[in-house]
Amino acid sequence: MMRALEKKFLGEMKARGLVASGDKVLLAVSGGPDSMALLTLFLAVKPMLHCELAIVHCNFQLRGAESDADECFVRDHALSLGLPCFVECFDTLRCAGELKKSVEESARILRYTFFDQVLLQQGYTRIATGHHSNDNAETILFNLFRGVSPPGLRGIRACNGKIIRPMLLLHKAEIAAYLKEKGVASRVDASNVANDYDRNFIRNRVIPLIEERFPHKLLPSLQRFSEQAGELEEFLERHFEELSERMPGLSLTDGKLDVQALKRLTVFEQKELFKRALRDMDAPVDAQTLQKLVNVLNTHQGKMVMAGRRLRVLWKGASLCFFRDMDEV
Repeated sequence: MMRALEKKFLGEMKARGLVASGDKVLLAVSGGPDSMALLTLFLAVKPMLHCELAIVHCNFQLRGAESDADECFVRDHALSLGLPCFVECFDTLRCAGELKKSVEESARILRYTFFDQVLLQQGYTRIATGHHSNDNAETILFNLFRGVSPPGLRGIRACNGKIIRPMLLLHKAEIAAYLKEKGVASRVDASNVANDYDRNFIRNRVIPLIEERFPHKLLPSLQRFSEQAGELEEFLERHFEELSERMPGLSLTDGKLDVQALKRLTVFEQKELFKRALRDMDAPVDAQTLQKLVNVLNTHQGKMVMAGRRLRVLWKGASLCFFRDMDEV
């Protein structure tokens, strides 16, 4: 007989079409409570989904013997369930130095690169992660403090390509209660308790403080906000596709945008188009850079600004021209 949380989990996947009959689903299992709940829930509803399951695990070697113990725990659990288990070990600190990124960001890149490799080589069709409602709240607040625009506050997507996150409507407390009820063991990552990382600080200090003052308000409110931001993002994507079709020169072609076409737009539209252009050029996007680019439109031909450390934007003739350092101006 299915438990209430299992019915909720199954209903969410069916409502969003996250798994189809015949899908081969890789479950990202770290050994922590969230990923063990993901595995346990999938096993409970597998007969209704008619899918195949396998486990994938990343050992980032950041906690010495603890990281290796996590790997052994996951391997043993997969063996006991008779599920295929794909494991990769990373020298994350070295990779972070090579990539010139934070340890967190480097681990994310390594994780999803490995997932893609397993999907491609082993013929799996979906990768499921254990992100839940609390994770979504952390992400929204983290992005808010970074100063992203409203569309960027949509939080974690339930489906992003082949990646699915079927636990996004589940709360951390009900996940913990479910594991206890089922008698499922999990590993504890002591690094999640330390507040050195911004996300940990938001998780351990900011969210509990807000929830203490406004009980049962924060997570539902942020979930609604996330959904509305997602709807806004979808609207904007369609709007800018239609805008680019109606007004030539608004899509970055040969590194150029048409100045007069840009001037006919609102500041919001200008910034959104600049944001897309910067991403196309693999340049960082921040509020200060976007404002600098908008200000260029109010100057004159020949004006040039830096957009990041290696990208120059020059008003030349009828166009704003985007040049990397190695390009000819």
